[in-house]
This record gives sequence, structure tokens and C-alpha cells, in this order.
Amino acid sequence: MSQPSQFSLLTQRRFGPFFWTQFLGAFNDNLFKTALLVVMTYDALNWTSLDPSLLNNLIPGLFILPYVLFSATSGQIADKYDKAKLARIVKIAEIVIMLIAGIGWMTHTLWLLIVAVVGMGMHSTLFGPVKYAYLPQNLKPDELVGGNGVVEMGTFVGILLGEVAGAVLVGYKPNGIMLVAAATLLFAVLGLAASWRIPPSPAPAPELRISRNPIAESWRNLAYSRQNRTVFLSMLGNSWFWFYGALLLAQFPVFSKDYLKGDHSVFVLLLTVFSLGIGAGSLLCERLSGRKVEIGLVPFGSIGLSVFGIDLYFASQAFSSAAAAGSVDFMTLLGQPGVLRILADLVLIGVFGGFFIVPLFALIQTRCDQKHVSRTIAGMNILNAIFMVASAGVAILLLGQGFTIPELFLTTALLNAVVAVYIFSLVPEFLMRFLAWLLIHTVYRVRTVDTAHIPAEGAAILVCNHVSYVDAIVINAASPRPIRFVMDHRIFKTPFLRWIFRAVNAIPIAPAKEDPWTMEKAFVDIAHALHDGELVCIFPEGKLTRTGDLNEFRSGIAKIVERSRVPVIPMALRGLWGSWFTRDQGNLFERRISRGMRSQLALAVGMPVAPEQATPEYLRQQVLALRGDWK
Repeated sequence: MSQPSQFSLLTQRRFGPFFWTQFLGAFNDNLFKTALLVVMTYDALNWTSLDPSLLNNLIPGLFILPYVLFSATSGQIADKYDKAKLARIVKIAEIVIMLIAGIGWMTHTLWLLIVAVVGMGMHSTLFGPVKYAYLPQNLKPDELVGGNGVVEMGTFVGILLGEVAGAVLVGYKPNGIMLVAAATLLFAVLGLAASWRIPPSPAPAPELRISRNPIAESWRNLAYSRQNRTVFLSMLGNSWFWFYGALLLAQFPVFSKDYLKGDHSVFVLLLTVFSLGIGAGSLLCERLSGRKVEIGLVPFGSIGLSVFGIDLYFASQAFSSAAAAGSVDFMTLLGQPGVLRILADLVLIGVFGGFFIVPLFALIQTRCDQKHVSRTIAGMNILNAIFMVASAGVAILLLGQGFTIPELFLTTALLNAVVAVYIFSLVPEFLMRFLAWLLIHTVYRVRTVDTAHIPAEGAAILVCNHVSYVDAIVINAASPRPIRFVMDHRIFKTPFLRWIFRAVNAIPIAPAKEDPWTMEKAFVDIAHALHDGELVCIFPEGKLTRTGDLNEFRSGIAKIVERSRVPVIPMALRGLWGSWFTRDQGNLFERRISRGMRSQLALAVGMPVAPEQATPEYLRQQVLALRGDWK
């Protein structure tokens, strides 16, 4: 049965009004900021004596300053009060801020516009925890990746359209400033109207006392988030993307004007292709992840961010050296050699950025304490703000030291590679899921059957037939949760691979006659893992099949169930026998031709078996029935 499209959520009240509220907020933020940046770049002399490059990095920095100061308090507020009511309060505040900005526009008062920039930053600070804590509260687990993808797409399309509208309206002479002032007020009112239809979203922690010291609360918030290592490092990864993106976007106005020799329509073109790329990448995540939280996409996204960021430097260098003199519009620019390569790099940076951030958001939402979601998101916003302020500082510093904008692009892309290696070395689960995702999207085509029987939380033992050397990778790729695999101690000790097995907490086991201490330690480790609520996967045959048939199940599974009275989930791999990684003695080349370049296989999951029924014989019958005749 086909799954409904993620866009079907837009027709439902639990998602649609919320989506349009956040969309209009992102649109209005960027309409206002972009109009201000365009004025400061192309008409700065009529407003201020400050350098345009300084202003293009300073204004985004001021916008995110409230994130640093007040995100923790915003997270507490979002956990304590109904999120629908909070959304409406935030939208009322947006109307007031846009009235202040309107006075600034009409009187040519720069400091009032700067106050409005900080005010919109405060508006976004308050709405951020509401935005991402609302989703896991109102969406089903299998809707979360798709919902996040639609929200990220909507956010960046809103950013795109807002930037385009801001650049176009402010350039409409002689009434551009008046149009910007009117438009920002209008869309603030529309956002309030949309928020009125958001259904009630009860507070998860109404008893919470809000701290009066936002700085101390920020510290406590981050300290709490650090207790969950995977979540905290995911927060850092997300914040790094905002460092990368903020630094890139802040250079677009001057890059358009000085390097591409374009007018403000060229600036709009760069924003358009970048934002469309992120929107496309965010939407593709649901398809590529199989409707589950697939963190294997995160390393894939990181690779793309570095590869195409580096190529953007070379493409920019080549274009700058050949660029014609004089200012051009975007249509003229598109006819110049080399520009399509620059635009392709920006689109692909956006696409891979979507692959990077959407799974991280979903991972954070699902693995943190559900009573602490808003405060966790607030902690991430604090980190985001710190990283984005740092990006503005780094850009100002490097430009002051004589770096060109293309050299900034190159430096950021290289730093991204270093950061990725560091994070993935600390949390190898990302890398292992990436390898698993790569395997089942290149060598294999995997269909899953009833994986919903794998419990979303709590301990369980998974038992499966043992067909190939990649069984664990395939199972892990299909599981919505991390799994600890029990494996032969000799394979565990394989040079180079040993650190990977240790990193993913595999449990080595040995026969009693060969190494009784290792065997007993394995049973103890399995018991501890199950006591902690983890999933543990056993291959009860104890060895790879040499014929494709199911071997007898050994008695170890009975000993495990006796110690830990948890459900046992039978599973069966179908279609792996005869593939690259099995012990089939037939001709490998002939098998490749007969099976095609990509092997079809399936993982079937059965109903949980109660501990008292989980004998080796009964479990073998269940696995055999799940496998059927398809080896």
C-alpha cells in the first residue's frame, strides 16, 4: 500500500496553519533584512558612512544576537505554555516590530531599522523552540522526517521569496522603501491570521518555573543537553551548518556586485538557486531515508558541502579573471561563460545542506527527553547563534586580513571537512549508518516488511538468519533505532575494522570451549544492554550458512532470554544468498549476471515472541516461516 505524500500534511489542521505561520515569519524576516542589506550595499552613501562589507556581516550578526541571550528562556516558555498561544503572541509582537521598522524606513533613520533587526531576531528566538517542539508533539514517528522536510523546504522557500521580494521592492524607484514598509506590515498581519488556526498544543511541563537569569539558564540548558552525547553532537553539527550557511549568504551581496559584476538582480539569482537547492534537498530526505530518521544522510550531506564549496572557489576564480567590465543584470550574466558552474555549485551546496540538517533535526527531536524538547531546541538555537555570530566575526577578520570572498568560500569548505571528520569520529553511528545507507542504495535494493514490529523504545532481542557478511549492515539500515550486534570474537578483532566494531558497541562472543571468559562476558554485556533498554541482535545459528538453508539455532539464545525477560523479535533476510558477500561456492560472475547489477532483497520482521515461548526451536520456526522459499 502506498504511503501518503508528505505534502498531504499541509491539508491537515494539525500541520497546515503551523506551516503557514512559520513560512510567513521566515518570508517577512528576510524581506525586511534583504531590503536593508540591498540599501546598505547599493545606496549606502545616502544612509551611513560605514563600509558595506562591514554592514553585510554586522546586520545578520545583530539579528541573531538575541538567540545567544534569550534562547534558553524561550525554551522554558515553550515547555511551560501552550504552543498555539505562544505562536499568536509572537505574531502580535511581529506587527509591532514592523511598525517600528516602517517609521525607520519612512524617516531614513538607520538606528530604528537596526532596532527592528534586533526585534525580529527576538521574534525568531521566541518562535524557534515552539517551531521544532511542535512537530514531534503533533506528528507520528513515520511522519517526522517528511514533516521536517516540508518545514525546512517551506522555511527556505520563504527565505528565498522574502529575499527576492525584498530586493525587488526596495529597487522599485521611487517608492521602493514605502513598498517594503507596507509589505512587511501586511505579511505580519497574515502571519497572525494563520496562527489563529493552529490547534491547541498542550505544554509538556506546565509546572516548570522560568528562570529570571537567562545567562545562567543558558548554561544549565547546554549542560543538560550535553548529558545525551549523540544529541549534543548533533546540535553542534546543526550549528556548524548555520556557520557555513551564514558565512556563505552574508557574502552574496558583495560577491554579486564586485565579482560577478552584477546588479541587485544577480544577488537575487544567487539567493534563488541556493534556497531552491536547500528546499529540494530537504524534500528529498523523506524519499532517500525511507520515511525514517536516517542519519546516514548526514555524512553524505557533509561530503557534498565540502566538494561543491571547494569547486565554488575555483569556479569563482575562473569567472572573475574573465569577467567583463561594467554592471550586468541576471539575464546578461547567464549568457557569460563559467556562470552556470557557479550556479550549479550553489544549488548543490543547498541540496547537500538539506541532506545534512533535516536528519539532524529529526534525530534531536526523537532522541532527547520529550519533556525537554523545547529547551533542547533552545539550546541548539544558542549554539546556532554563537556559531553564526562567530561566522560574522571570522568573515570580518579574514576580509580584514586581505582574504577575497572566493578564498572565504574555500576556507569554509575545508573547515567543513575537518569538522565532519571530528564529529563522525566522536559518533561513529553517523558513519556506520552512511555506509549502510550507501550499501542498500548501490549494491542492493532493500524492501522491508513489517519493521514497525521493532519497538520504538525499550529493550528487545532481535534474532535473524545469518546469510552474508553484510547482514548486520542491512539490518541496521532498516532499523529505526541503533542496534547492538553480537558477533564472533575473531571477526571483532580484525585489524582496522576493530575500532569500528568497538565504536558501534558490538559485543564479541566466543564458544565456551575456545574462550569461556569472552563467552561469559558477552552474556553479561548483553544483559546490561537489555537492562538499559537497548536493542540487541543475535544470529542464533552461530555461523554463516554455506548452503543458503537455515542452520539449527544454538542454545545461547535461551540463556539470554532466561537472564533478561524481554520480547524476542524474529526477523528473516530474503534474497541475500548468492550475492557478493555470501559463501555461495558458485561462479561469482555468473551470479552477478543472473541477479543483475543490484540485488533485490527484503527484511521481514515478525510479531514479538514472549520470553516464555522463545525457545531455539520455536524461534527457528518463526524465522523460517518469515523467510519462506526466497533465500
